Amino acid sequence: MKIEPLAVHSADSARLLARVRETALAGDTPRAAPRPVIDASWQRVMRIGIDPDRSTSSDLLPVGELEHRRRATALGELLPSLSQGLIAVVQASQQIMVVTDEEGRVLWRDGDRGVMRKADGICLEAGAAWSEDTTGTNGIGTALELRRPVQVHSAEHFVRTLHDWTCAAAPVHDPRDGRMLGVIDVSGVDSTFHPATLALVESVARLAEAELRDRHFRSVERLRSVAAPVLCRVGGRALAVDAHGWLAAVTGMPPVDRLPLPKSFRAGRRWLPSLGMCAVEPLPGGWLVRVEEAAQALDAAVSRVVLDVSSRRRSSVTVSGPAGDWTHELSPRHAELLYALSAHREGRSAAELAADLFGDRTRTVTVRAEISRLRRHLAQVLAHRPYRFADEVEVEVIAPAHPADLLPHSTAPAITAARRTGSLE
Repeated sequence: MKIEPLAVHSADSARLLARVRETALAGDTPRAAPRPVIDASWQRVMRIGIDPDRSTSSDLLPVGELEHRRRATALGELLPSLSQGLIAVVQASQQIMVVTDEEGRVLWRDGDRGVMRKADGICLEAGAAWSEDTTGTNGIGTALELRRPVQVHSAEHFVRTLHDWTCAAAPVHDPRDGRMLGVIDVSGVDSTFHPATLALVESVARLAEAELRDRHFRSVERLRSVAAPVLCRVGGRALAVDAHGWLAAVTGMPPVDRLPLPKSFRAGRRWLPSLGMCAVEPLPGGWLVRVEEAAQALDAAVSRVVLDVSSRRRSSVTVSGPAGDWTHELSPRHAELLYALSAHREGRSAAELAADLFGDRTRTVTVRAEISRLRRHLAQVLAHRPYRFADEVEVEVIAPAHPADLLPHSTAPAITAARRTGSLE
């Protein structure tokens, strides 16, 4: 008999879900199934060892650390916009808005005063930890794990203390580099549940990203006005880029949208994968990068690549060669693609990679576009015809301790098959 996932919108289904949860935690097969996103989260937190009867209290960040995180995140600049989009709604519906950083630490909250007092009782307050690692299945932590919006209601929460709550959360990404900045969450007692809340939170998160994008465009324009006269006096090939590598001006070479920069980038002589040895100087709001023409013959052959997919939230690739080591943080799609290539050192055609990533061999145009983006960072690592890691490069994959934790946000067939078979390398 087919088991249908449970809905969450009625009192009856909430009570049934509570019984399903108890059965699942006991290790038995429930008669009805929780939603797949909830079931996967329950499995993760059980592997971590979260006690379903534990308190949700956590050690709060010290005041100084909390203020430092508030100042360091771009989300602070967006608070007025977030409040304008959500506060009136959450107050009218007797809920609260919560903003966290990328680790799930609560930075700000606002909304109905009575609900905030109740939230103190479950430690949903400034400085508290709400990742899945600390608090089990919940809107904030599960949205961080999946990198996408999620709604968690009543007994879908892993920890029993939260069964009287409902929450909808959406991650906010930095459009400059794709990095997750944190999560916007709307929470309230379970009687305030409404399926439209998730769409509202997601739309506010997208508006926040749009505002960051507009601010970025304006900052690049300011850098361009400073860099243009400088580049007029520079001979040879040179670029002016912002702190994230986005191009403001260029001379002596074709323009690119973005120059891949190592994570730790500073002034001086620096080797860049796409340009070779460069002289780097600071500019207001960015960098002047001058290619050292005499250094173009430098043999920068890569000898080793380490693909690290051990973390449930972040993936990276570290490249080693004569010029030293450098690490690049990967987008979810690029992590999937490199993992597929690491599992097939003999190479994959565009159609095979399309099947690996999308389950659709016809999506070759998308695959080629993603490979092109990856080659901006890994030109000396990736070969083509077929697509593969270069033959002379040693490739190591750092896998998670448990196969089910491999890129948990991914639905790519190659990744889901690896989780199912337990073959991570």
